[in-house]
Amino acid sequence: MKDPASFDPDIRRTAHLLADAARQVILPYFRDMSLGAENKLRDSFDPVTVADRAAEEVMRAILAEIRPADAILGEEFGAQAGTSGLTWVLDPIDGTRGFISGTPTWGVLIAVADADGPFYGIIDQPYIGERFEGAPDGAVLAGPQGARPLNTRAARPLSGATVLTTFPEVGNDQEQQAFHDVARRAQLTRYGMDCYGYALLAAGQVDLVIEAGLAAYDIQGPIAVVQAAGGIVTDWQGGPAHDGGRALAAANPDIHAEALAILRTYT
Repeated sequence: MKDPASFDPDIRRTAHLLADAARQVILPYFRDMSLGAENKLRDSFDPVTVADRAAEEVMRAILAEIRPADAILGEEFGAQAGTSGLTWVLDPIDGTRGFISGTPTWGVLIAVADADGPFYGIIDQPYIGERFEGAPDGAVLAGPQGARPLNTRAARPLSGATVLTTFPEVGNDQEQQAFHDVARRAQLTRYGMDCYGYALLAAGQVDLVIEAGLAAYDIQGPIAVVQAAGGIVTDWQGGPAHDGGRALAAANPDIHAEALAILRTYT
């Protein structure tokens, strides 16, 4: 974790400007029956909407104005080089499938990363009005009930744990088998959470989030939030997950170790 004393407060200010701007752009489209979606893929369904693109455009415009030296990596418009050593990692709507279905589990993901990975992140759910923030000086939730610190759950055995993922198939056949090997040993498994699952983990509501097939912009914001709240995020071998792929997010070292021991047998 980065030293809080070295954390630049302008990063926090800028990130909230981005999240506020994305909220304003996205919300008019949510549950709009006339909203259409394009499919990015030929052999499966990966939707994108005008809301995704407009939100990333407005965030990029703000960064161009006030932090032009920073690099950007976004889902919709790719990578833009910078000179500062910092990269803003943007997913304007993580969970577009949920967005076009009307479920409030999608979110705006913002992360700031250096050579060591993400050290600041936001998971913002505009419709509910909840913003989960993770920084070197801690994690906080600001929402309809006010603001409070975020802390992950204390240790409990996998047999008493709640496990989340977005898709029941998780990834390929082997990844699906690995996930379900963990899930069948848990007390409760829930699906369809998108990025909101990581927010619930940071808030102390669940114990594990396990996913595969992720891109960097899917996971870097959640990594920063979960870790600032006291959790752990790795790949399925226990290494860094900030480049995407397979992710194991856990509330504490004990539950992380128990789940990792199972997942490792499949990789």
